[in-house]
Parts: sequence; C-alpha cells; structure tokens
Amino acid sequence: MITYYDDRSVQVTSTAVRVDGRSYPLAELTTVWHRRGDRSWRVLAGRGAIGAALAGPLVAAVLGIALAVWLQRSAVVTIAIVGASVLLGLAVGPLADFLFEHLDRSYARGSREMEMWAQWRGRPVRLLHTRDAMRFGQVYRAVQRAMESLPSAPSRPGPGRAAPGPSTPGPSTAGQNVIGSSGSRPSPRNRP
Repeated sequence: MITYYDDRSVQVTSTAVRVDGRSYPLAELTTVWHRRGDRSWRVLAGRGAIGAALAGPLVAAVLGIALAVWLQRSAVVTIAIVGASVLLGLAVGPLADFLFEHLDRSYARGSREMEMWAQWRGRPVRLLHTRDAMRFGQVYRAVQRAMESLPSAPSRPGPGRAAPGPSTPGPSTAGQNVIGSSGSRPSPRNRP
C-alpha cells in the first residue's frame, strides 16, 4: 500500500481515501471533481490591511520630506524633519518581513472555499471542504495520483461519463473540474 497524503483528518492511499473516519475505497470511486466557492471578502480585506500597513510608514516618510521642503525653514529644521521622515520609513523594514510572511501565507491559504466531491456507489459524496488552498491542492493531487495508479477495469466508466442525478451536485455543473477514472482531466483536443 502506497500513502500519497496523510494528515490528521485525510489519508489518501493506493486503496482508499479516508476522511474524518470515513473510508471510500478507490475501486468504488468513479469520478472525482472539485468546486470553488465565492471569494471571502474578509480575507481580501485582510490582505488590503497588510498592504496599507506596509505602505503607511513609507508614505509618511515621503510626506515628511515634502513638508520639510515646502516649509522652507532653516537647514537644521529641514534636516531634522527629513531625518525623522527617513527613520520613520526605515522603521517599516523589520516589520516588513513579518507582514510579507503573513501576506504570503494568506495567498497560500487562498480566499475561496474549496470542495472535493466523488461519485461513490452511484451517489455524490463530499470528500473534503476547506479554505486552505495549498492543503486542498495536495489532497486533490494525491487522489488524482492514487486513481491513476488503479488498474483499468471494464466496469469503471471513462472520464466525465458518470454524472450524478439532476437534483444532486455533479461534475457536469459549470465551473467544476473533473478527474475521471483514469485520473485525467477532460480537456478539448484542439489545445496546443
């Protein structure tokens, strides 16, 4: 047995996908697809706040220099204002590393809810629901690799052929991507 992904709540092996204590044998999964939800405005506002925190001291430094030149005071006063403005601008340096790291983690987590669904025993089941885009990508790719490693069976339908009923979510809905039984994503043949 090969383990493709393993964390506290999700384990993807060459035989099954286990999510929160439930096990779904790969041989019983005919189609796997994912959906992206709407953007979280809270996450986007947080990113904007980090950008403002980064830019604020620099803008204040530039405004201080402009003020010093505009006031046309003595050289000592002008140098003092310019010096204070430059020090204020440099103060963002140590803070910038922390803020850039936080901003980078925000992009890695993503700003959308992600769901992974599968056709299991003829009905759709939601395997995973998370806002963590990096983790979602790792799990989705692990499921894709696990399904690619399965031997082809004549009873398994081809990519995109096993669609759920009309009242349930399924891979045929617009804006979704599908992994078929072979692990490949259906794509137009006319792409370069």
